[in-house]
Amino acid sequence: MISVGVIGCGHWGPNHIRVFSQLPDSQCLMCADVDEARLKAVKSLFPSVEFTRDHQDILANPAIDAVCIAAPTRFHYQLTREALASGKHVLCEKPLAMLPEECLELKALADKAGKVLMVGHVFTFNSGIRWVKAYIDSGEMGKIFYAHSERTNLGPFRYDVNALWDLAPHDISIFDYLLGCGAVSASARGLKCLGNTLEDLAFATLDYPDSRLVNIHVSWADPRKVRQITIVGEKKMLVWDDLDPLGAVRVYDKYVERTTKYYESYGEFQLLSREGSITIPKINLGEPLKSQGQYFIECVKNGVAPEIADALKAASVVRTLAAVQKSMDNGGASVRIV
Repeated sequence: MISVGVIGCGHWGPNHIRVFSQLPDSQCLMCADVDEARLKAVKSLFPSVEFTRDHQDILANPAIDAVCIAAPTRFHYQLTREALASGKHVLCEKPLAMLPEECLELKALADKAGKVLMVGHVFTFNSGIRWVKAYIDSGEMGKIFYAHSERTNLGPFRYDVNALWDLAPHDISIFDYLLGCGAVSASARGLKCLGNTLEDLAFATLDYPDSRLVNIHVSWADPRKVRQITIVGEKKMLVWDDLDPLGAVRVYDKYVERTTKYYESYGEFQLLSREGSITIPKINLGEPLKSQGQYFIECVKNGVAPEIADALKAASVVRTLAAVQKSMDNGGASVRIV
């Protein structure tokens, strides 16, 4: 039984408390938050868990094996560093840090201490996204030309990071996972639609190796809640919609054919669109957060570093985020990701 302490009981922390309380191989012993009122509210939901306003109480508790960090983004690096130094395994919410160098430093600390360090790229544990990954890798789609994602809603608003750093880590981690590598350059524009000091809207274009183009749209100022990705290949196309009650994935048997038949006088070839059926594959849907928590616990129990959502992948996502932010700050100029 792996004992877990959760630092941060705001919007997402209670979900981690629930998951680690429900998994067969883990238990949530302690939780920390600086807001006394928030602690009382969460304690009413989990009366068996011990609560504290000082996260050091969790780090100093020898009965706690691992720490889950769900505090605001600006505290991720320091809290992860402290947790590793205190001998705890760590699952930290995305992004792991605000600088890629900090992610690599945390990886080195975890390696030296022999501790598991994992980041909450929860959509890499989504069964629909995993199905899409297997489908792309099978070659059924042929070469991937481009993809685009939309992650929008009216709120919830954050005051520690902008919409890019709040929402785009999900989509960047998904595309890195699906395409098997990180982006090489980025250009983006952002806007402060609501008069806040932080951008609540961003459009980012990412260049991936092999001339694959990805566009990401994130917003806190949109009338609809959308969680959707479209991927266009040379043989097939597909849409993943996390909110579609009929099926998370739809595969479109659509492609473009190059032909010279009957068009000799109009050039060397003609492009013709070919349309087939739309397939909704049966995917056994589970709770991604629970799958992520179970994977983390298994890594801790077996003493192995995570292959999914590890610190190197976290550094890749943060490196891309930093390049996108730099492009936004410079009016959309292209930024090389190194």
